[in-house]
Amino acid sequence: MNLLHLHLNLHLFVTMAFRSMSRVVARMPASRTVAVPRRCLNIHEYQSAALMSEKGVNVPFGLPASTVEEAVAAANTIGDEEIVIKSQILAGGRGLGTFTNGLQGGVHVIKTSEVEEYASKMLGGTLVTIQSGAEGKPVNQLLMAKKMNLINEMYFAILLDRESGGPLVIACSEGGTSIEVLAERSPEKIIKEPINIAVGMTDENASNIVDGLQCTTDKAKAMDQVKALYRLFIDADCTMVEVNPLAEDDQGVLMAADAKIGFDDNAAFRQQAIFEMKDESQEDPREVNAAKFDLNYIGLDGNIGCMVNGAGLAMATMDVVNLHGGKPANFLDVGGACTVETVTEAFKIITSDTNVKAIVVNIFGGIVRCDTVAEGIIGACKATNLSLPLVVRLEGTNVAKGRELLEGSGLAITTADSLDDAAMKAVAAIQ
Repeated sequence: MNLLHLHLNLHLFVTMAFRSMSRVVARMPASRTVAVPRRCLNIHEYQSAALMSEKGVNVPFGLPASTVEEAVAAANTIGDEEIVIKSQILAGGRGLGTFTNGLQGGVHVIKTSEVEEYASKMLGGTLVTIQSGAEGKPVNQLLMAKKMNLINEMYFAILLDRESGGPLVIACSEGGTSIEVLAERSPEKIIKEPINIAVGMTDENASNIVDGLQCTTDKAKAMDQVKALYRLFIDADCTMVEVNPLAEDDQGVLMAADAKIGFDDNAAFRQQAIFEMKDESQEDPREVNAAKFDLNYIGLDGNIGCMVNGAGLAMATMDVVNLHGGKPANFLDVGGACTVETVTEAFKIITSDTNVKAIVVNIFGGIVRCDTVAEGIIGACKATNLSLPLVVRLEGTNVAKGRELLEGSGLAITTADSLDDAAMKAVAAIQ
C-alpha cells in the first residue's frame, strides 16, 4: 500500500505497522466492532466528483445540500421528475445501509416531490453500513444527483501497492456493489494493473484496463477517462481513488457515477485546498483531539490502554498484551516529544474510553530521555488525578534516573523491567 513520490519509505513503514496491528486485532476475541484504522484524509462523494471534473473525468450533475430546504432547491434546479438522493458519509456500502431511525438505504431514486420527506429522514440521522462500524456515521450532507440511465456498471480503483512499489489499478467488469462481494463472487473478473510510478500510465496500461472493464463504448475515449483518473491520483497526492460504479450511460458516455478518494496526509502542505475539505464529524473525536497534539491514536476493542513512542513499539506492546491474555484498548503513539502536556493529553484520551481498566506505558528513551518521560508521566498523573492502575516500562537513556523518579513520586505507579513484565502486571491488575 502506502508508496508514492518522496514518501515511499515513510508509507512503507506506516503500512507495515498498520498491517501488523491488523494481525494483532484479528487475534483478539471481539465482542463488538473494532474501530477501523484510518491514516489518510478522505472526502465526501460530492467533493470527489468536483475534483474529478476538474481533471476531465465525466461525472453526473449534482448539487450538495446540508438542509432540507437546500435539498428541495437542488432537486428543483435539476428539474427532472426523478432524482437520486445520496447520503454523504465516509464509508462504503451506503446503498445497503440502514439508518438508526429505521429508514432502509442511504441512497434512493425518488420522485422530486418526495425530496422533502426523504431529506428530513436522512439529514441529521446516523447511517450504519458494512464499512461504517456498528456505531454508524452521521449524515450531515446529501448529494442531489441527476438520475442517469446506466446500462453497464463496472468497478475501478487505484491504490498504493506495497508489492509492486507504486500505484495499482484494480478493475472489474461488474460494479455497483461492495468490492468485497465482487471478490468473493467473481474473483476471476477482477484484474490488477500495476503502474510504473516513474513512467506513469501508458497506452498499454490504459488499454489493458479498458479491456478488463469490458467497456462497450469508444475504447479511445474510455482510455482517456482511465488516464484522467490516474492524473487525479498523481496530481492530488491520492492514496486511493475508488469509483464504484464506473458506468456507461445509454449515450455511450463512460462516467464516474460514484467516487471515494483518500489523500496522503504528508502532502497536506501541497494540497491545502483539499485538506480544508476535511469533515471531522466523520472521525472518532478522540482521533481528532489526538491530532491537535501531534499524537497518533486509534481506538480498539479492549480494556488495557497503551501509550508508546513509535509505531513499531506500539505493535509489539499490543501484541505482548494480547499474548498475556489482555485486550489492547487503543494504539497511541506520542512520538518523540514526551512532555507533561502531551502525556497529559494522552492520558485524557485513553481514559475517555470507559472500557479502559488499566494503562501500560512503554517508552524507549532515545530522542527523549527516560527521566524527562518520567517527569511527564508524574505531572500527567497529578493533572488528571489518574486512578486507574498504571504500569510503566522505560528503557534507554537515563533509564535508572527515570525509574527512580517514578518510584519516589508517591503515586500508585507500578514499574516494570521488561515489556513482558509490564503486560503481565497490567493484566493482573484488572483480574
